[in-house]
Amino acid sequence: MPEQSPPSDRASQSDPEVRPRSRRKGPRNAKLLAAAAGIALVAGGAAFVPRLLSDDASNAGPSSPSPGVETVVQPDSEKLSRPEYIQSAPPADAGLAAPEPLALEITDTRIGTSLGSVGLSLEATDLADPRFSADNPTLVGLLQGLGSPTLRFGGNAVDRRFFWTSTGEQVPAGWNAASGGPFTTVTPADLERINGLAEAVDASIIMNVTLGQFDPERAADQAKHARSIFGDRLVGVIVGNEPNGLSEAAGAYNDLRPSSWGVEDYLGELEAYSEAIEAAAPGTPIAGPGTFTQDWWKEFSASGIPNKVALAYHNYPLSSCSGSNPEQTPTMANLVSPQTAERSVKYSEAAVKIGSGAQLETWLAETSASACTGSNEYTKTHASALWSANFALTSARSGVSRLAFHSSLMACGGGPPMSVLCATGEWGSTGPDFEPRANYHGVSLVGLLGEGDFLEGTAEGGSNVYWYAVKQGDESISVVLVNLNDPESVAPTPVTLKIPAGSRYGSMSQLTGASYASEDSTKIDGGTQVPVADRDRIPGFTAETGRTGEISLPVTAGTVTVLNFEYR
Repeated sequence: MPEQSPPSDRASQSDPEVRPRSRRKGPRNAKLLAAAAGIALVAGGAAFVPRLLSDDASNAGPSSPSPGVETVVQPDSEKLSRPEYIQSAPPADAGLAAPEPLALEITDTRIGTSLGSVGLSLEATDLADPRFSADNPTLVGLLQGLGSPTLRFGGNAVDRRFFWTSTGEQVPAGWNAASGGPFTTVTPADLERINGLAEAVDASIIMNVTLGQFDPERAADQAKHARSIFGDRLVGVIVGNEPNGLSEAAGAYNDLRPSSWGVEDYLGELEAYSEAIEAAAPGTPIAGPGTFTQDWWKEFSASGIPNKVALAYHNYPLSSCSGSNPEQTPTMANLVSPQTAERSVKYSEAAVKIGSGAQLETWLAETSASACTGSNEYTKTHASALWSANFALTSARSGVSRLAFHSSLMACGGGPPMSVLCATGEWGSTGPDFEPRANYHGVSLVGLLGEGDFLEGTAEGGSNVYWYAVKQGDESISVVLVNLNDPESVAPTPVTLKIPAGSRYGSMSQLTGASYASEDSTKIDGGTQVPVADRDRIPGFTAETGRTGEISLPVTAGTVTVLNFEYR
């Protein structure tokens, strides 16, 4: 979502085969297996692309053998004495519609994709905000709640209102005049402060440099300082933000380039930037192009610039702001529909196919449900938390290794309504602290899942319930169930689950909310997410359940449920 996005009709972002019309208008561990009962997924039938670009068969295939039924398993007696997890559930006499049961079996075979990093995309001008600091304990806590997050600094501001200097100079007269300014100056001291925050929360950094004003040498100086200050935390530099929106030929909404300027012109300017950056800071990792059109992905991936590490793309699935495309208009029904989820999977798979074909990682460097300005019926609601968790999981399962949700440091009152975080206070008088919105909790649940590899499985039934499974580094298996059914009209879904036998203990965590439309009601485990080691027992999990690997339980509609099974 570009900073203060102009009205948008980005239907192309959800359909990689559609090209945008020319128009003027004024991003730790994302996770798990995305086959889903409401979308696609039949045993061995879901297409996938190996995560890190290689066709090496060693990326997939069976894990080390899990304990089988014949294995003598020592249950964790101490943990088995813990109380059963009490999930949210409607009254028995609520008169809700009976859902389709879900029968799910998880195998111990890796599919070839792994958990990546989820985090935030921010405006480049936010680098200069002194509140974005390790000295802000609330912010540190919120970012730690995303696992080991990716922090990407770019957005529309980088090409319109951003000025870098390491010498203390003032913004030159006529600098980037077409953008209109006003400009925010960022210096090495700002990067030092951001690095302190990154160290405190174990974050990786993606940094955009301005393309709005053609100035390769200034961008190279920024990259040199970023490389020196961030070190290995700097995982990529991106030249410009959505260059496919800089001119009429490219589908303008910024008008920062002549009307005929297109992808070939971009590649020429990219080469100049690459040469300058390589001269100033040899080996600096480059990602790009940071666009939402597939032809630009292909051209960047095929370019000969050195040190390319990732294909970076953007996606806002519901950005038909005028309503010209009913299926991609930002409505509650579209947010939770299987069709929207399916289009998102296909979009991610298209990007991964191009990236992996060029031996590049694939990063979703900027995303949210919609790029339209203002609020709509699902912003700030529990439904946005459900969507955020499911979207992150489907993207990761498809092979996206970094994903950043576009956010703002503006005030909760009057700021961008889809931001994951917002500052206390009202527009024009922001406070020093930050607080999470509903969608933060969906991102946090994914970010704290832990590292591991997606596993195969099969499912029958379970309409609009999505499932994911991952083998963690400690040999445990996490199964995630995203129940996108309406909690006000659909009863809990009966789930029958079969996992590899021999689990010593099974624990549960759950994201809940009062209804699709409820605001400020989304919680994990009733408040703050409980660490895996301290979680209560899955209802019905016993020593016998662990031995056989079979369990049944109802899963409440409008929830995201994490079931973790320990094997050692």
